[in-house]
Amino acid sequence: MKMRIRVLLLLSLFEAHSHAASRPNFVLLMADDLGIGDPGCYGNETLRTPNIDRLAEGGVKLTHHLAASPLCTPSRAAFMTGRYPIRSGMASESLVGVFIFSASSGGLPTSEITFAKLLKNQGYSTALIGKWHLGTNCHNKTDFCHHPLSHGFDYFHGIPMTNLRDCKPGEGSVFSGGIRVLVFIPLQIIAITLLTLAVLKFLGLVHVPPAIFVCLLCLAAMILGLLVCFLHYFRPLNCFLMRNHEITQQPISYDNLMQRLTADAVQFIQRNAETPFLLVLSYLHVHTALFSSKDFSGKSKHGAYGDAVEEMDWGVGQILNVLDELKLANNTLVYFTSDQGAHVEEVSTKGEVHGGSNGIYKGGKANNWEGGIRIPGILRWPGVIKAGLEIDEPTSNMDIFPTVVNLAGSPLPKDRIIDGRDLMPLLQGKTQLSDHEFLFHYCNFYLNAVRWSPRNSTSVWKAFFFTPKFSPEGANGCFSTHLCLCHGQFVNQHHPPQTATPRPCRRSPISCHWATFSGSHGFRCAARLPGCPASVTGRNRPGGRAARCTSGDRGPAPAAPPALCTHRAAALRRASPVGTSDWEPLSILLPKGSVKSPPVTPGGKQSLWYTQG
Repeated sequence: MKMRIRVLLLLSLFEAHSHAASRPNFVLLMADDLGIGDPGCYGNETLRTPNIDRLAEGGVKLTHHLAASPLCTPSRAAFMTGRYPIRSGMASESLVGVFIFSASSGGLPTSEITFAKLLKNQGYSTALIGKWHLGTNCHNKTDFCHHPLSHGFDYFHGIPMTNLRDCKPGEGSVFSGGIRVLVFIPLQIIAITLLTLAVLKFLGLVHVPPAIFVCLLCLAAMILGLLVCFLHYFRPLNCFLMRNHEITQQPISYDNLMQRLTADAVQFIQRNAETPFLLVLSYLHVHTALFSSKDFSGKSKHGAYGDAVEEMDWGVGQILNVLDELKLANNTLVYFTSDQGAHVEEVSTKGEVHGGSNGIYKGGKANNWEGGIRIPGILRWPGVIKAGLEIDEPTSNMDIFPTVVNLAGSPLPKDRIIDGRDLMPLLQGKTQLSDHEFLFHYCNFYLNAVRWSPRNSTSVWKAFFFTPKFSPEGANGCFSTHLCLCHGQFVNQHHPPQTATPRPCRRSPISCHWATFSGSHGFRCAARLPGCPASVTGRNRPGGRAARCTSGDRGPAPAAPPALCTHRAAALRRASPVGTSDWEPLSILLPKGSVKSPPVTPGGKQSLWYTQG
């Protein structure tokens, strides 16, 4: 009997050891504001990123990888939870879509479940090093309800908010527009008023009591005093470094900051080499204020921005090296990405471009043109994921949540909708199609666009409810406001929506009319495939047509471009195409009251121009 018990104990220990050994470690690397056109493996020939390129050569490169939001806070919330940020309340209704002040009471709700929480329950050691930007406190400065340690991380070392120009002396201010409106314009009005009253009094036309001059001067002094206090105290109160719950540096110093955080990440891996671990290394690079150590400063071909990119690449190399040294590479899934596209409007006070490249894609950070949400996506797991693959199927940074959770052996939460999809079947070649037929793109909490990847077509369609007004006219961004805004006078509404596909082809009109779909109202649209100009390559899907288009080569028509025009109902539905040259209608029915989308006004026939581009 004793022998049988010993055997059973040995078998259970062996099974537990085998289960632990089969679970991979996870190293998730996230850059800040890095454009898809910045890494060498995505086509950049002047920025040196050998370590990011090495990661891509050893794994899978996703070329249709998308951020769930074009802004830091909502994108990171979606990444952590696998859910659209509007579900967790991390999508803002105000003009500012991110947390800026450490005293902000909002943050990732405690009811949300991050992959760190689930992995911690599975026995993983978990750490977040770098930028958090999902809130800190709820009611007072010591409750830490939104802090990383309250969301499943055992260890945190970094900044709870974000990196800003105001955090580095001499780099300008992100509040320059607000200061101009709230300070300089009132001071100019006061000065003109004082001058006018003085002249009128001097000419004897108006009797002006001295108290009026005193009040106006006091008002001007008060405005200037408030400005000085704000500029003086913002940096120490909002730009600080924390280790767990303790502030370790206030205000933050950028001297060798990349080296310090990288060394801490390396030490975390070394401490946990014998146990499963999750490391989220969330770089401060390349969000402004830009910084780099003396080993990288002035060494790139792209100024301060290029120096920061190349220093970050060095940091990626340090992580890959320690995994190799500890023989952990074959049991570690490494993921590299950016939280959204490059900030194209970033120009320093000296006129230097401090934003990155979004490659061939239009727009950038804070808008849902492809440049704002098309991000690098690289995954490496030697022996499990085939090296050197390139996948052009639509994927999302929300997909990391179910991918990591499933590999760690944890069940997905059953009490909520998870919008991400497990990437492993796609990465291992078990399926050739993305599990996302639809992806929704929000600008703050406004539904901005919808992406449709038809199951029986080579096309991917994207429909915009509204698009930002770039300024100045002809620019590739909103330079007058520093970021594109999401509503009101800052956008162009589209009734019916403007549709597009990522492949550039000739424009063609779509005829639309008001119709009813099972009790829900919307526009019903139909059109024919236009001819493609020369040298345009279609997408390659199994069973689909992937030939180079030439003038007069019409080829089979794609499935319908979406008529995303309904304003109520509760599900998604699609009618299948009935032929190769005509398009059947598509209706996307949105949950009533769940989002704020532009209103649709019924009316006779309308025309909609779509652009395959």
